[in-house]
Amino acid sequence: MPPKPPRKGGAAAKGQRVSPDRGTGGTSPPPPAAAARVEFGETDFVALCDTLRVSDHIRANAWKTYEKVSSADGSLVGSEKKKEMWGICLFSAAVDLDEMTFTFMELLKTIGVSVCTFFQLLEEIDVNMDTISTKVDGNVSRLKKKYDVLLALYHKFERTCELIYMAQPSNQTTAELSSPLLLKTSWITFLLAKGKVLQMEDDLVISFQLLLCVLDYFIKLSPLAMLKEPYKSAVSAVSINGSTRTPRRGQNRSTRTSKQTDTDTKVIEVLCKEHDCNLDEVKNVYFTSFIPFLNSVGIVTSHGLPEVEDLSRQYEELYLKNKDIDARLFLDHDETLQLNHIECSQLERTPRKNPDEEFNLILPQTPVRAAMNTIQQLMMILNSASDKPSDNLISYFNNCTVNPKDGILARVENLGSIFKDKFAEAVGQGCAEIGSQRYKLGVRLYYREMESMLKSEEERLSVHNFSKLLNNNIFHTSLLACAVEVVMATYGRNASQSDGTNTETDLSFPWILNVFDLKAFDFYKVIESFIKAEPSLTRERIKHLERCEHRIMESLAWQSDSPLFDLIKQSKEREGQVDQLEPACTLNLPLQHNHTAADLYLSPVRSPKKKGSTASLNPTPVIDAQLVLAPQTQKPQKSTSLSLFYKKVYRLAYLRLNTLCFRLLSDHPELEHLIWTLFQHTLQNEYELMRDRHLDQIMMCSMYGICKVKNIDLRFKIIVTAYKELTNTNQETFKRVLIREGQYDSIIVFYNLVFMQKLKTNILQYASNRPPTLSPIPHIPRSPYQFSNSPLRHPAGNNIYISPLKSPYKFSEGLLSPTKMTPRSRILVSIGESFGTSEKFHKINQMVGNSDRQLKRSAEVSSAPKPLKRLRFDIEGQDEADGSKHLPGESKFQQKLAEMTSTRTRMQKQKLNDGTDTSATEEK
Repeated sequence: MPPKPPRKGGAAAKGQRVSPDRGTGGTSPPPPAAAARVEFGETDFVALCDTLRVSDHIRANAWKTYEKVSSADGSLVGSEKKKEMWGICLFSAAVDLDEMTFTFMELLKTIGVSVCTFFQLLEEIDVNMDTISTKVDGNVSRLKKKYDVLLALYHKFERTCELIYMAQPSNQTTAELSSPLLLKTSWITFLLAKGKVLQMEDDLVISFQLLLCVLDYFIKLSPLAMLKEPYKSAVSAVSINGSTRTPRRGQNRSTRTSKQTDTDTKVIEVLCKEHDCNLDEVKNVYFTSFIPFLNSVGIVTSHGLPEVEDLSRQYEELYLKNKDIDARLFLDHDETLQLNHIECSQLERTPRKNPDEEFNLILPQTPVRAAMNTIQQLMMILNSASDKPSDNLISYFNNCTVNPKDGILARVENLGSIFKDKFAEAVGQGCAEIGSQRYKLGVRLYYREMESMLKSEEERLSVHNFSKLLNNNIFHTSLLACAVEVVMATYGRNASQSDGTNTETDLSFPWILNVFDLKAFDFYKVIESFIKAEPSLTRERIKHLERCEHRIMESLAWQSDSPLFDLIKQSKEREGQVDQLEPACTLNLPLQHNHTAADLYLSPVRSPKKKGSTASLNPTPVIDAQLVLAPQTQKPQKSTSLSLFYKKVYRLAYLRLNTLCFRLLSDHPELEHLIWTLFQHTLQNEYELMRDRHLDQIMMCSMYGICKVKNIDLRFKIIVTAYKELTNTNQETFKRVLIREGQYDSIIVFYNLVFMQKLKTNILQYASNRPPTLSPIPHIPRSPYQFSNSPLRHPAGNNIYISPLKSPYKFSEGLLSPTKMTPRSRILVSIGESFGTSEKFHKINQMVGNSDRQLKRSAEVSSAPKPLKRLRFDIEGQDEADGSKHLPGESKFQQKLAEMTSTRTRMQKQKLNDGTDTSATEEK
């Protein structure tokens, strides 16, 4: 049923509309108190608008959006969803016009939906590229992140309190001081502290550290009879070491908080130990953020606890100011904040194959636990590192023609001061020391990486003087930025990353580039060398840096102020316009990965004739295959960094296109090559179209243009819908595209006004009988970054992966040492891991041998003996599968185990063959 037309009030003449800038009928607007009410939509819509106190302007825009949605998809505006749709349209209009007269929670309560349902419905109505603006998308993203963090923290808070407080305390506890009251007061105190201390409220790690500070505060105020061990003993130790509990209660707030000393940190030490939290970091939060918070809020105490009504009143002011989520409702388990679908939860849950399996047999990897484990992994790498140059580095510095030591130390100090200020500006002024701590970790990693890179270069070139590289400011800034980014990404893990997504925070990449005033193209040059130089980097950190590299190739390197355009211009001017940035004929050659940071940062001032010479300032570059085959002339050398960049861009572009074509054009596989040719031609010859734009915008326009001239009915709406399902995509990519300077519109407008106008002649060639020469399909290699625990895909491509066994348990108990095993987890098989000692292999061989004898007896009964298929382990840890047929007595598990082993052996052989082929190609 289509929506009813707008119903206008009696004061509004027929055909008149309310304008945000004018009154009705073009006359001057009357005073607000006497303004004529123009009522849009149905009676219930008007009632909803009145309840939420929205203006006529909001009503008009919301009803317009509702009409657009209903015309596109009538199923979304049925009687059951109508009120919800109205609420979403009102929210969207209020955000767009900056006229939010209601809170987000008030809206949810009024239309009767939960947070998760609201987010799902919002995605459903975003059917066209202009239904929901990028401004609304950004606002909703912020709400999602805040909700995810609050949900994760409240679940952690509940579980932690169960471990701290007695469920039924003894009679020593007064009736006025009950566990529910203590929990309520603690949670609201935390919410108030979080709102006061943190400007960036989606920081899971700092928020959790602040929660530990709040718990420490209330544990010390609690009667001993309410506490469990080890907290009871910790509080007793505090009382013995200094202030007794009764005088503490008698002191006023300012006296109590001003006397915090190191002897008063016993409880926080226990909390940190129980939650695998870094004690120094939590103490930093405690003394620099939490104590100043207590001194500033003016807490009124009652029965030894802060007055909950006073805290709630102060939090109410924050909530009404932010107009978002009232997290006090978590205490009541309010349905509005509960998960109604498993897909809504960004919390990681351990799946249960058997519904009858006891859930408490295996510990779930919660967002907080995952964040703490990730931080500890980084700490294991950096615990032995120093925030000063090592003796080996000093030796390298002394070997330089110009000693870079003073410049390096000055740069580190200067950027540290800038980082500290910017961190405090983004997170909260009380968090400056936290930023300083994280920067110091980055400096440790920076020196560690620098030493590793120099050792590698020394072995490769047999030289010791790296003066030119070590005195290169951009190289050092990029290397330091990369090290700090790894640290920031480790601490920046939020509640929505446990499902594999990569939700950004205010400190996410490319924030570090802005802090260090570093160009993305310069930063890209160090990423691959950085990963290769640090073998201890976890898979998650490697994937993060790889994603940073992709973002640079997609858009960041194509910003107007990027040095990339100067390099392209120089390349074009080198031999005139006929010179190609990266010849298409090299696309199907394997991508070489033997270049180093020195090759890229000192490019193109290199001489390929002095391989292995002592010219240590200019290490030998990678010589592209096409240059080897070309006549040897005295021409300036091509930029190594530009050549490699374009090669990587081409491969990334084709991978994206291939994925999109698989989703949309599986019935027309011949079109993929045509689309790729147009796509590659645009990047090669019309690169100005990429200025301040995104790689995927050119990809979608290329796809639409080819389908148009080939008379394939593929609309932009369908392309965009499929594109949104790809990984690491952003709706702003197709909703907000640069048309001309200062003007942005949808990708459709970009195609019509810019892309088509520039490439019309080229696109029309594909409709003729003599289309342009097709570009070679890029050679798509494995990722150059090696993951120690990477799953190996089954060659048949049937979504079967072989992966080492992973532990979802506490990091402190060992990455591969689960504390509890379910019946299902006991039969999980891990192939290819190092078992440590030969005795374990002997035991495995013995068990397999016993199984073999049983299988042999079963085979002897058969009239036609078949070759035995078994898994054999040797002392070195290698494995192999013999035979290709299954015995009748083999179980399905034994058959699958042998198949997996055989598959892995074939994949290893194929990998070796691929490596041999690549080496042969490079040697030609």
